[in-house]
Amino acid sequence: MTKYPIILVHGIVIKNFKHFRAFGKIEKELRQKGFIVYSSNIDGFGTIETNAQMLKEEILDILKKENVDKVNIIAHSKGGLDSKYMIENLGMEENVATLTTLCTPHRGSIVATLIMKWPRWLTKFIAFWVDFWYRIFGDKHPNSHKVCEQLQKKRDYEWLELDVHHKIYYQSFSSKIDDKIEDFVMGIPYLISRKYEEDETDGLVSKSSAMFGHYKGSIEGSISHSEIVDFMTSKSKKEQVYGFYIELCTDLKQRGF
Repeated sequence: MTKYPIILVHGIVIKNFKHFRAFGKIEKELRQKGFIVYSSNIDGFGTIETNAQMLKEEILDILKKENVDKVNIIAHSKGGLDSKYMIENLGMEENVATLTTLCTPHRGSIVATLIMKWPRWLTKFIAFWVDFWYRIFGDKHPNSHKVCEQLQKKRDYEWLELDVHHKIYYQSFSSKIDDKIEDFVMGIPYLISRKYEEDETDGLVSKSSAMFGHYKGSIEGSISHSEIVDFMTSKSKKEQVYGFYIELCTDLKQRGF
């Protein structure tokens, strides 16, 4: 197992709810390999600020339970932004050994940018019902309209590296899909992304947007934004996805984390 426990941090939409797991069977697969793994229960549509505070509280509980002083964070999509904000603004830089972001829109998402160009009355109407249902799903502070604003494309790239804490090992991965027919969920977002993005995309986040810290490249094969967290992943890709996480955690172990 790794020196420090691992916490999986989900992004928007897909969250833990009753028997549904935000990371599918990934958590189970890692535990079977001997890793100590937790899964976050932050809001599915919480803002970066509110989710960061919730994540901080979860991590402090893990530190106490495991009697350690640090954790390894593996964060998908917006979960990477929540984690980074928590580290830099909520005094958690001494309690995080590593932050690995997977398909995180560090430079924003073109899909969110285009949505925010719709008439404000429409985005507010949609956001009202999204927040309504996510309160039922367990969200404490859903604010989908604000979340979409926060996920818009960033013009200033310099903010990404300004506050990176040098005591923490940061690394990132992107993923891509080769054709819209490969993933029913990401099919339409993929077409939108391909039209506007200059590089490869997983359906929601481009390669250039996902790059942060030590960028380790694109995950091998054609894996979409949702498939990387084992959501509606085809049987032919499941072992590949599980293998990626096992290899990732094994690498953290070998690095002394």
